[in-house]
Amino acid sequence: MPHDNDNLKREKSRWAEETAAKAKNRLKRYMTTSGQEVPPLVTPDDLGPDWNYLDKLGFPGEPPYTRGVQRNMYRGRQWTMRMFSGHGSPEDTNERYKFLLRKGQTGLSVAFDLPTLMGRDSDDIWSEGEVGKCGVAVCSLRDMKALFDGIPLEKVSTSMTINSPAAILWAFYIAAAEDQGARRDCLRGTIQNDILKEYIAQKEFIFPPGPSMRLIVDTIEFGTRELPQWNTISISGYHIREAGATAAQELAFTLKDGMTYVEAALERGLGVDEFAPRLSYFFDSHLDFFEEIAKFRAARRIWARVMREKYHAKDPRSWLLRFHTQTAGVSLTAQQPENNIVRTATEALAAVLGGTQSLHTNSMDETWALPSEKAAKIALRTQQVIAEETGVAHPIDPLAGSYYVEWLTDRMEEQAEAYFQRIDDLGGMIPAIEAGFPQREISAAAYRYQQEVDRRDRLIVGVNEYVDDDEKIEIPILKITPEMVNRQLTNLAELKRRRDPGKVKELLAALKEAAEGKENHMPHFIACAHAGCTLGEMVGVLKEVFTEYQEPAVF
Repeated sequence: MPHDNDNLKREKSRWAEETAAKAKNRLKRYMTTSGQEVPPLVTPDDLGPDWNYLDKLGFPGEPPYTRGVQRNMYRGRQWTMRMFSGHGSPEDTNERYKFLLRKGQTGLSVAFDLPTLMGRDSDDIWSEGEVGKCGVAVCSLRDMKALFDGIPLEKVSTSMTINSPAAILWAFYIAAAEDQGARRDCLRGTIQNDILKEYIAQKEFIFPPGPSMRLIVDTIEFGTRELPQWNTISISGYHIREAGATAAQELAFTLKDGMTYVEAALERGLGVDEFAPRLSYFFDSHLDFFEEIAKFRAARRIWARVMREKYHAKDPRSWLLRFHTQTAGVSLTAQQPENNIVRTATEALAAVLGGTQSLHTNSMDETWALPSEKAAKIALRTQQVIAEETGVAHPIDPLAGSYYVEWLTDRMEEQAEAYFQRIDDLGGMIPAIEAGFPQREISAAAYRYQQEVDRRDRLIVGVNEYVDDDEKIEIPILKITPEMVNRQLTNLAELKRRRDPGKVKELLAALKEAAEGKENHMPHFIACAHAGCTLGEMVGVLKEVFTEYQEPAVF
């Protein structure tokens, strides 16, 4: 990027002096969510004398992948519109899937209820009052088959947001596909399966870190051998961000989690190029428009470098950071909920300009309840308007070369590298988690953010500015009815009545033996699924061997 550096500095200094002289009130500080002060003007001089186009940017689909992992980006293939859905019983959610597919959705994404996320069946005493409330209840192969009734699993890509019991839910899915006559090597999709961010942020863990990491490597190993088109882990920054992290913290902690999973798989004896091409990521897209775009660009560049230089991956597919994006649920407000449509559209646009491979757009009513059909359709239509009407998907990486975007991308990368060093100094990600380091960093960031809102340094429309005192909420609210819950409980009781109890006992005993040894758990989970064993029963066996994790207090 040739320029007269000395003359540029003189002209920039002149401009800054004249601009400052005209400003009557310079009290407001302009900051990104990560605490980076935003200069009023960015020029090539701010990028530094060693900033080189090919080293920092290159071309789309080529190292360092700052400009995207695909050569022709959305000209070749539009991002997958994958709306996160689940409520009530599997039958209720199946209706919603078919509704969204009719409206133009191009991929499925399963939201499970809290009991399922915690490895408990719907008839567990601890499940009472939570069945079907925050997602769909899935306890068995019977439920998984009902969830996808009439949807050919060989022809659709499915994402499942499940973590601690992810291997068991994946086994239900594989068994359901086999009962449809599908071949394993044809199945496409993703299980989130990211336990480290559970310890950091979302707290839906069951087992201690050691056994949990073993289960994750089991899925990576099994997927590498049996389901070559399946992403067996989606390393998630979304829940880290929703817990209050800054964009830089989300970037750093998520990528460091990814490195930890790579090292665990290598320790198992897998070759990096055997499994790395099927690793994927899941990021939040928040409201600081350019910071989010810079975060996505920095993530690709860091991952490509780490995979080549640290883990010596040779296959170019191993260098690619492919990611799904969800707009920021935590940015939505209960006040003036229609404004959430605008927030979601802005966040979705940042994800598209940042180069996402798939996208979920949140619904306007999600601070009140699970999305109604109307709200879910508006959220899907938001993606479709961006794709079909705005023209932003026509050029490949249209923001490349923006002085501000490139300067901010460099700053994001620097902040992430600083966090990597601090985590390494603590012995790696798992020791850092056990010491409470990322938890404290996120807590402090969340506290600072709330202070800014309380002081009105950060304005939120409808909350601390432009408030309607006489506001009436007039949007449809989805209700989880007693009939939905009763249907689920009745089906579970019928499953237990009709299955072969001897076979169930035999296979659960074999599962326990595998857990006590060193076998891969996945074949046992699939066999148990076909026999009618439930999620809670399989998790119960693992608890006997692995114990349950008790989180240490972090202050």
